[in-house]
Amino acid sequence: MELSTTDGYRDLIEQISHTYTQGRVRAVHAVNAQLIETYWQVGQHIVEFEQGGKIRADYGKALISSLATDLGLRHGKGFSRSNLIRIRQFYLAYPKGATLSHLFSWSHIVELLKIDDPLERSFYEQQTERERWSVRELVRQKESALFLRLAASKDKTGILQLAAQGQIVERPADLLREPYVFEFLKIPEPWQVSETQLETLLCNHLQQFLLELGKGFTFVGRQHRVTINNTHYKVDLVFYHRILRCFVLIDIKIGDVQHHDIGQMNLYLGYFANEENIDGDNPPIGIILSRNKDELLVEYATYQMNSQLFVQKYQLYLPDREELRRELELTLREAES
Repeated sequence: MELSTTDGYRDLIEQISHTYTQGRVRAVHAVNAQLIETYWQVGQHIVEFEQGGKIRADYGKALISSLATDLGLRHGKGFSRSNLIRIRQFYLAYPKGATLSHLFSWSHIVELLKIDDPLERSFYEQQTERERWSVRELVRQKESALFLRLAASKDKTGILQLAAQGQIVERPADLLREPYVFEFLKIPEPWQVSETQLETLLCNHLQQFLLELGKGFTFVGRQHRVTINNTHYKVDLVFYHRILRCFVLIDIKIGDVQHHDIGQMNLYLGYFANEENIDGDNPPIGIILSRNKDELLVEYATYQMNSQLFVQKYQLYLPDREELRRELELTLREAES
């Protein structure tokens, strides 16, 4: 019998492979943590030199350029002028120590440092750690103005809590965003697509769609059949939310939501609660995504109806960040007055 065919030998191979893989992961994390700590200390040296006295302060912008030239000759591209500017900014943003999550790479930190508003930066720090965003995912969420969209419906206390803790999902309303942004579909304006085409595009870009929906969503299927008294209906998209432990039903409308759309979603919720839920499942959540939303119609159509039914807007392009920021600033100012 050959050694390679024995159970003990195969187990040994698996043990060594697992140990080696885990060791490499720990080594990468250790190197990354050391690099970030080193950059923070370099930033500290620069800032303390600048603050060392009037003569040194007079060097101004020339200091970074001189350091880039001299350190670049000694150590290479890690000390480019742009990187030194970020390193200095890193220390100024976190003067009490490099306390960011060990999950962050220097590329993560660079993206965070591009955010001027401390509240907004804090939110993306918390959310990146909570949902383990890659750098690419972090960039996408920044560009889609996630913080500003979530903050738009909150009061001052809610905004500060959002900035300090990130988005914590504890109840159905915590899932919502206004508006949802589907710029990743790359549908130009003006657009002409049917509801079926839009649904298909979202399924074809499921990874980006799940990122936009937020943490905890698991895709179940599309055009899920609901049969009541031999009449067939179909829910556009069905998900299961691992944190809230419930089904999330999504219907997509390319025009205005009508009252019968709301009634139909309420029908779906009743069906899933009685026919699809199993022990341990919470009541299902229904979200109707619409291009436009008549707030008064929605208010009346949902009067005394299921509190787990929501009508939310979506758009196919990135939101106007400045308009959202003005709304945020107005909310904070009104809270102070």
